[in-house]
Amino acid sequence: MSLRTALVALALLLLGVAIVSPHGSSSKGPYPADIARTPGVLNPDVTQANIHATICVRGWTRTIRPPTSYTNELKRKQMREYGVWGSLSDYQEDHLISLSLGGHPTDPRNLWPEPNPRAIEVDAIELELNDKVCSGELSLAEAQQQESELKHTDG
Repeated sequence: MSLRTALVALALLLLGVAIVSPHGSSSKGPYPADIARTPGVLNPDVTQANIHATICVRGWTRTIRPPTSYTNELKRKQMREYGVWGSLSDYQEDHLISLSLGGHPTDPRNLWPEPNPRAIEVDAIELELNDKVCSGELSLAEAQQQESELKHTDG
């Protein structure tokens, strides 16, 4: 068998695996957000110029967080799209760009079903990034980019 034939066979095998199980399993283990389904969308009301009146104000995210009725319905739909299953409580309908870093609160392209406990672990990273933005250590755009890369590679 030639190298080219072997590579084509391997590519077809990997494609078949991806089609059958794009992300899903019953293990509820971490998986990265799909960049096509969940690219991340920014909140136009949050800018570098107004962070001290928005994301750096304690409790501000509570004022824009969508209701559970909205996120649970979206979570059901997106769990099917992502090919994952289990109880709704096994997942957090997470913002790809978190509210604390200027992510859009309700756009479905900024939300995805992230499995627990990974979602809880990532919450701590989001708070660290928010602290760095509010202290001036990172720009808002830099923190958003770091968060996007994290969730698109490590879940």
